Amino acid sequence: MTDFAANRIMMVDTQIRPSDVTKFPIIDAMLTVRREHFVPDRMRSVAYAGEDIPLGEGRVILDPRVLAKMLDAVDIQNEDIVLDIGCGLGYSSAVLARMADAVIAVEDTDERVSEAEHLLSQANVDNVAVIESPLTEGAAKHGPYDVILVQGAVETMPQAILEQLKEGGRIIAIFVDGALGEARVGIKADGHVSWRMSFNAVAPVLPGFEQTAEFAL
Repeated sequence: MTDFAANRIMMVDTQIRPSDVTKFPIIDAMLTVRREHFVPDRMRSVAYAGEDIPLGEGRVILDPRVLAKMLDAVDIQNEDIVLDIGCGLGYSSAVLARMADAVIAVEDTDERVSEAEHLLSQANVDNVAVIESPLTEGAAKHGPYDVILVQGAVETMPQAILEQLKEGGRIIAIFVDGALGEARVGIKADGHVSWRMSFNAVAPVLPGFEQTAEFAL
């Protein structure tokens, strides 16, 4: 029988801490939230492997190191309202829920929304609301947000998402160009989001976040 508790500790000690993520709220959340609870049943045995976990249709649950470094980069505070775009089955939202005041999680299918709601409820997470919406549209009626996380890669960031970020708020996403990618943090000041590179990372591009091809005659 798999000892998931021991695997969780090993994940933190061999993946998270060596990635220079040492903030107590992140370590505490990742030691507490049962990652195996939020992955497809067939993937439970590899829930704590240091890699993306496929959800189908090109979607993944991000590598725990990548998620931890994203959380570290946006410095989530316990009073923050967070938008979690592409929450999958709810793992990232469950982690965020232990660090922030409230989380609005967005998924684009009724099936994933229902599954995430069910698993979050089973885990007694009561400060996450899961919303069905195209990922590119976010959840404007619940914003603006102190922090926005995008759980997958983007080639371009829709303006509709940036408009949901509060003045002074932080957003993080993995921008990819071919095989290369980097996580960038954006800060909104005077209505404009300025980006800086945080760390190298890759992930599948979320649907709708592809760069539109330009055709020339």
